[in-house]
Amino acid sequence: MEDEIVRYGSFPIILILCFSFLKGATSEFYTVGDEDEWNSEVDYVSWSQKYNFSVGDVLEFKYNKGQHDAFEVTEETYRSCDTSSGVLAKYETGDDQVKLTESKKYWFVCNVSGHCLGGMRFGIDVKAGNTSTNLEQTPSAKSGTAYAFERWSLGLYVFASGILLNLFC
Repeated sequence: MEDEIVRYGSFPIILILCFSFLKGATSEFYTVGDEDEWNSEVDYVSWSQKYNFSVGDVLEFKYNKGQHDAFEVTEETYRSCDTSSGVLAKYETGDDQVKLTESKKYWFVCNVSGHCLGGMRFGIDVKAGNTSTNLEQTPSAKSGTAYAFERWSLGLYVFASGILLNLFC
């Protein structure tokens, strides 16, 4: 009997421990410009203000390769739209994913002639964690994914708890 408890009882405990660590490791994916993506028809300043970005989140720049690009730049370069200096990273594939790895202000521009000055630029303030009080008031477009994950995790907790109760009762 004791061998059975060790053999079968340890699996649910391991599952519970694993999923409790995964819950804190979720990241949000944001398509820049939402369904309009990265093009000259979007107000990116307004778009960027709709969301609360945290370390670990990912920005996805989707655009037609050759028609646009995305450069991460310094604030000075963002303000001037002059990319002769201050370029921190270049993204030019048409489907670029930028992981937000630091708590800081990020600045992005399109380097195609006239696009930055025409509005293809934005800055975001990335926080260390989801601690903002207005996070509840402005959910991201992908918040349904995070909600589904939380419900799935809760289901696993309940399932594992039921197994444990059956083993020990």
